Amino acid sequence: MAQALAQSASALPACRPNPPVGCVLVQDDRIVARGFTGPPGHPHAEAAALLDLPADVDRRSLTAFVTLEPCSFRGRTPSCALALIESGIPRVVVATVDPHPRNRGRGLELMREAGIQVELGVLEPAVLEFIAPYLLHQG
Repeated sequence: MAQALAQSASALPACRPNPPVGCVLVQDDRIVARGFTGPPGHPHAEAAALLDLPADVDRRSLTAFVTLEPCSFRGRTPSCALALIESGIPRVVVATVDPHPRNRGRGLELMREAGIQVELGVLEPAVLEFIAPYLLHQG
């Protein structure tokens, strides 16, 4: 998760008003792809990491580490939770729930309903501190 958090720093300031999110895809304790949220209308961290993933990697052997709950809804870009579901990745580790009114646990719920093993709360205090400006606007 520390590497995903490091990726999220690359999102700033271009990602605003979206949160700075980072994602790494791991296979056998080795990072095989990385991503961060781009400017509005560009891929979010999860989609960027999936685009960075080499074609020969078996997605069924991956774990995604994401600093903020994948979005459950389509905005300017497709749902990241659905992208992870469709990718076939079996396990997603998330630092914290997205407080956005259209999300708030729905992305986690969608992934769990699809059979993805979801773990929540890894490195949460550090991520919450990093995304504090985003959190202030979510009320």
